[in-house]
Order: sequence, then C-alpha cells, then structure tokens
Amino acid sequence: MYQYSKTEAIRRMNSLSEAGREFIFIIDYEQQQAYVEETCNVDCRECLFDFGGIGNAVSHSNSGRAGDITWKIYPPSFDEYNSSFNTVRNHIMAGNSYLVNLTCRVAVETNLTTREIFTISNAPYRLWMKDRFVCFSPETFVRIGSDGRMSSYPMKGTIDATLPDAHNRLMNDVKEAAEHATVVDLIRNDLSMVADRVNVARYRYCERIATNKGAILQTSSEITGMLPAGYPSHIGDIIFSQLPAGSITGAPKRKTCGIISEAETYRRGFYTGVMGRCDGRSLDSAVMIRFVEQDADGRLFYKAGGGITSKSDAESEYRELIQKIYVPFC
Repeated sequence: MYQYSKTEAIRRMNSLSEAGREFIFIIDYEQQQAYVEETCNVDCRECLFDFGGIGNAVSHSNSGRAGDITWKIYPPSFDEYNSSFNTVRNHIMAGNSYLVNLTCRVAVETNLTTREIFTISNAPYRLWMKDRFVCFSPETFVRIGSDGRMSSYPMKGTIDATLPDAHNRLMNDVKEAAEHATVVDLIRNDLSMVADRVNVARYRYCERIATNKGAILQTSSEITGMLPAGYPSHIGDIIFSQLPAGSITGAPKRKTCGIISEAETYRRGFYTGVMGRCDGRSLDSAVMIRFVEQDADGRLFYKAGGGITSKSDAESEYRELIQKIYVPFC
C-alpha cells in the first residue's frame, strides 16, 4: 500500500468519505506516516485486518497451536526502566505533567510468525502488515455512527484477574482511579474540539481479557458527543484532530509528548498510532496497543507500557509492563 504524509492522508480520507467509499486507515504515533486504502484494493498477501468483525480476515483460530507456542521475553533491566521512569517522575513532580504514558521495546522469541500471531489472536481489532508488524488491540479509539454520534473509549487500568478479589482491588486502587480520571478528562476535551454535547456515558467499567499468560482485567470509559452536519467530508480532519490518542500520551498532551520523547529510548513508529475503517458515514477505529514489530533482520519486538502519575511506584509499573506482553487467545 502507498504511504501518505499527514496532509495527503487527511485529504484522501476526506475525499473517500465524502464519496461514500469504504476504506481503511493506519496512522503512526507521530502522524508522519499513514496508509489510506479502499478496502476493495487491500491485498491480503500484504495486509490482513479485522476491525470489529469487519475485514478481509475476520476469523481467528488456534489451529492446535496454543499448546505448542513458545513465548520468551527479554524486557529491559529494572535499572534501565527505572532510569526512564525517573525522568518522567521528575517532570511530574515539577508540575510539567499529571500523567505520562511510558513505553519500551521488548525483544521476543517465539515460534510464531507475525501472521500466525494475527491468526490466533482473539481481539476486537487486529492488523497484520507483512514484514512490518502485527497488532491485536483491545482498545477502541473512536467510533462514529451514521447519525453523527462520536464516541471514544479510553482504556486505563490493568490487573491480573487471578489475584484474590482482583475486580475490587482494581476499582479501589487510588493510583489507577486518578490515572483513569485524568485520561477521561483529556478525551472529553479532545472530543469537544469537533463535537457538541460531549458527556461521559459510562465511567470506568471493567472488562476481562484472555491471554496466553492468563486472564487480565482492564478498565475503560465511554465519552460521547454529536458531530455537526456535513461531517463525512471532514473525516480526516476529525480523526487527526484527536491525535495522538490521549490514553497513550498523557496530560497536558503537548507537553507530555515532549517528556515521552525525552524519556523513551526508541521510536514508537506505528505503535500507539491508530487504525480503523470508514464507509463514508460510520467509522470504527482502535489505538494500536498490544503490538509486535518485525525489524529488518526478522527479529521481533513487543512494544508496551503504562501510565505514570505522582502516585506511581517504579517496581509496580515495571511488573505491569511485563504483564502486558501477551498474545490474546482462547
């Protein structure tokens, strides 16, 4: 597929949407690279996608592979992680940010190819790009209904579901609650830039996700608003106005993005960007988390992270980071 610049991507998304043409879009974290392609022209030898049960590969199957899977991870040492954590924490304590999503790149050894990871993944949103990456995201970015209702679903807060009283521990965790509230407020402000009557429809609900390392619980919220008439011809502008996603940056967003650039030791690329499909009036999309990248030498790297606040503990955040390095299958 052809790769577009930000300006080109916005123009193409607007044009296809206005014409009622169905297309997919894949936008990187820094909004410098994007793929925008009509779904009828997507080559399944190069790209497979399943966005909310719609795509060119909507089934998933373990095919007897689950019991044979090898999955070894090589996370950075705690000292390496703690160095980045302290950079973030110092900025937070100086009042430069309230919440920073800190991520890192983790080497993975597995007997699965990226395409096989795509095939066995049981996630609401899945994407495979040949020799590039695979993403199996549980987090909706924004949805737009045919009536112009726009909804966002930030996901913040994770716990091992096998822990005693896991649900209550997650919901009553002061740090997790504060982090979630900050993101919800940020997303509410983001939606207000393009939509009217913005409100929080559901606050901090819990979902269970099955993984190859056991089940986890995660919390999300739903924020909604109404787009003005004529929105289909501005779909590209609307989506890019919300980027980068608040759940994978922090608040205030612009200053926090600078802190992320200082603290992280690698480039995110398409990780934490967004992916989705649009048919001209309705749209469904996801934040590109739960992400495995393939480098030029064929090595695999899992990119993962979590939100840091003034109440964060480095060792707990390090453990949560490792917990998120999974493949979701049943």
